[in-house]
Amino acid sequence: MTISPLDAIPAPSPYPRTSRYYGIGTAVHTAPDGREVPYLRRRPLPQPTALAQIAEHVVTQADRSDLLANRYFGDAGLWWRIADANPVLHPRELTDTPGRRIRITLPEGVPGTAMSAVEMG
Repeated sequence: MTISPLDAIPAPSPYPRTSRYYGIGTAVHTAPDGREVPYLRRRPLPQPTALAQIAEHVVTQADRSDLLANRYFGDAGLWWRIADANPVLHPRELTDTPGRRIRITLPEGVPGTAMSAVEMG
C-alpha cells in the first residue's frame, strides 16, 4: 500500500483518512450515575447520485464487497465506499444477486469522469 504525503499531516480525528469515521466528531453521554461515556456522532451518508461514478460492476457469484474494493481502490477496507454509492440496508446485499449492476464511485466531494476498463487496469 502506498503512503500518501497527506498522511504525515496530523488528522483532526483518531481515524485514518481512509476510514468512514474520519472527521466524525465525538460526544459524551452522561449516564444517570454520572459516568461519562464517549461515542462517535452519527455519520451522514452521502447522496449516491452526487458521487462521481468511475465504473459499473456486474456482480458474479464469487464477488464480495471487500474484494471489489481491493480491485477498484487497492484497499479492501474501502468496501464502505461501494456501499455508500449503492443504496442497500446491509453490505451483503451488494453482492448477493449475480447480475446486479453496482456503481463504483469516487469519494464524496471528489469530482471526476468515468474511466474505461483499460484505465482501471
